[in-house]
Amino acid sequence: MAMSETPRLRSAKRDDYDRIVGVVDDWWGRPISSSLPRLFLDHFHRTSLVAEDGDGLAGFLIGLLSPSMPDSAYIHFVGVAPRARRGGLARGLYQWFFDLAAAEGRTKVKAITSPRNQRSIAFHTAMGFTVTGPVADYDGPAVDRIVFQRELPLP
Repeated sequence: MAMSETPRLRSAKRDDYDRIVGVVDDWWGRPISSSLPRLFLDHFHRTSLVAEDGDGLAGFLIGLLSPSMPDSAYIHFVGVAPRARRGGLARGLYQWFFDLAAAEGRTKVKAITSPRNQRSIAFHTAMGFTVTGPVADYDGPAVDRIVFQRELPLP
């Protein structure tokens, strides 16, 4: 199904949580909502983004500026509705976050994924991230991850 219109991007709000968590399992085709607890929109909605079109929620990006690493920002979770895929929306969400992070003085953006997620690895590579891994036991015993990092230009 084709998108009905170009999605509008806006900063996320705490109230967006229920809409987002209500679609992620369907968008992924498997249970994934436990990876997105409410705390991310409660505490990081200012650095997160929602995309909407005439059919409703088209995508989102949950990101944060690291409070412990003042040069770094982190993208935790990104989703694009099946109807909105392959049209550049994910790239636009990432670019918005890169711009926000750079405006806040951040010079690195980081993210992780499962070694099985070949689409994510290909996307992050195409977006200019360096790819490290799989890193054994990154998220605990036998939970390996691919680690992504992209340098941002200094303002």
